[in-house]
Amino acid sequence: MVEKAVDRRLVQELARSGGELPAQFVQKEENRPIGYSPPASGVPIVDIGRLFESGEEALRLKSGLQTWGLCQVVSDELSTNFLDEVRSVAKKFFYLPKEEKLKYGNLTDDGEFKLEGYGNDIVVTKDQIRDWNDRLYLLVEPECARSLELWPDNPSSFRSLLHEYSIKTRKIADNVLKAIARVLELEENCFADQIGEDGTAFVRFTYYPGCPRSDAVIGMKPHTDGSAITLLLLDKSVDGLQVLKDGEWYTVLTVPNALLLNLGDQMEIMSNGIFKSPMHRVVTNYQERVSVVMFYSVNNENYIEPANNLVDEESPRLYKKVLIKSYLNDFFENFAEGKRAIDFAKV
Repeated sequence: MVEKAVDRRLVQELARSGGELPAQFVQKEENRPIGYSPPASGVPIVDIGRLFESGEEALRLKSGLQTWGLCQVVSDELSTNFLDEVRSVAKKFFYLPKEEKLKYGNLTDDGEFKLEGYGNDIVVTKDQIRDWNDRLYLLVEPECARSLELWPDNPSSFRSLLHEYSIKTRKIADNVLKAIARVLELEENCFADQIGEDGTAFVRFTYYPGCPRSDAVIGMKPHTDGSAITLLLLDKSVDGLQVLKDGEWYTVLTVPNALLLNLGDQMEIMSNGIFKSPMHRVVTNYQERVSVVMFYSVNNENYIEPANNLVDEESPRLYKKVLIKSYLNDFFENFAEGKRAIDFAKV
């Protein structure tokens, strides 16, 4: 860990200064997001309200997850106006003065990195090439474990809106987990029970400043998620999320009243590779961009492994039994260096 020895300037401040782009943000030529990325037009839209009433809706979910590792999900729980409120409060927080935001900073007085709070992602090596974003990362579930001192009280509606959003997205997550179990012909609560009251959920508010040298930086490096499932609220006006499929990057277009469902590494392990955790990245341009992401995970003290019913002679076990705490520690270390933790979980 080298947190104390590196330049930890906030990206938003760098963008405002208009100075020369610091070297630690400049991507190597082979990693730069250059060229046209076609839209991911085949990602299906799934109505959560019809998921258990319509076989067609379940098939659409299965197809999207097998083909892309993604689906757009809509629900009566989430009106367009409500989602716009969430987007708005996120932007208002990032527009606050630097001193106000640093009240919730993710560095201790000694310069040690904390997972929760406002700032940059972890830096593990001096030559690490950094992503062009700032973020606010918070534990939201279990509710009793929230670090409310890190929950902004400005904007004034931030806490209450995030609490309401977490309740609504939890309902969607539970239904998605049950539906995934069904399409795999497993017991309906197979996954939902593991990621229910016992599980954890984190939210990540991410601000991607506009960058005049967007060809040289990346908003977020190519990665998979360490969660079981992820629900993303994308920026309504500016696209930037891209997913890798068959060796080509595709741009995921925003559906204003939808959340993007993204499978994480934990689900890839539990499904024995039937569903893949997709590689994705965020590119930048001249316009700023904000996203709000919910990560749902099995409890840190629990183990996961491929479901027994998905392992046989024709479909051998692909992944080891792993402790979530150890896996996530490996995940964050590997994420910082652009590596995949799941590669170390393979048999």
